[in-house]
Amino acid sequence: MSLRLFISNSSPKKDLHLLSDEQLVEQYAHTHDTACLGPLFERYTHLVFSVSMKYLGNEAEADDMVMTVFEKLFEELKRQDINTFKSWLYTVTKNQCLMQLRHEKSVERNRKVILKDLEAELMENESAGHLLPGNEGEDGSGILEKAIHKLNEAQRQCIELFYLEERSYKEVADTTGFSLNEVKSHLQNGRRNLKILLENARER
Repeated sequence: MSLRLFISNSSPKKDLHLLSDEQLVEQYAHTHDTACLGPLFERYTHLVFSVSMKYLGNEAEADDMVMTVFEKLFEELKRQDINTFKSWLYTVTKNQCLMQLRHEKSVERNRKVILKDLEAELMENESAGHLLPGNEGEDGSGILEKAIHKLNEAQRQCIELFYLEERSYKEVADTTGFSLNEVKSHLQNGRRNLKILLENARER
């Protein structure tokens, strides 16, 4: 259920808006009445959005973070002993943003490991620890990634799904609409073409 719809359906009473943040939190902790969160949502949506923009730097991601943080409150406020709600909410938002950033960096690190392993597999006659010279380009994309984008569409799709997203043959087939034999063929041809592209890059 949408958070906005959930709070809207709660139809908070007028007197709830007269309560302090801490009184609303205390009342919610005792009653679990989501109407108590309506005034808090109205008061602090801008704060959560602003903090999210500061850390994430993306409006769409900041909007999503507002929803994530307030959805988190439904459970967190049932068991938290909060002295100053505004400060607590700021900390929760900051920590949630940092968690997301750490996750994104982890995904990026994992992608680099996958690319390194794929390169070693393609260049199996070479030392597995020997990366392409200048593999990390100034624009942040490596030579192998650039080579992948030079493949035809079918080969590129299959290589990215099978290796970079670690999908199974069946999942690649379901996603692309290719048969299992076509997927295996595109992967085989894609690997062969990638090896040629990488060898050419090393000779430059």
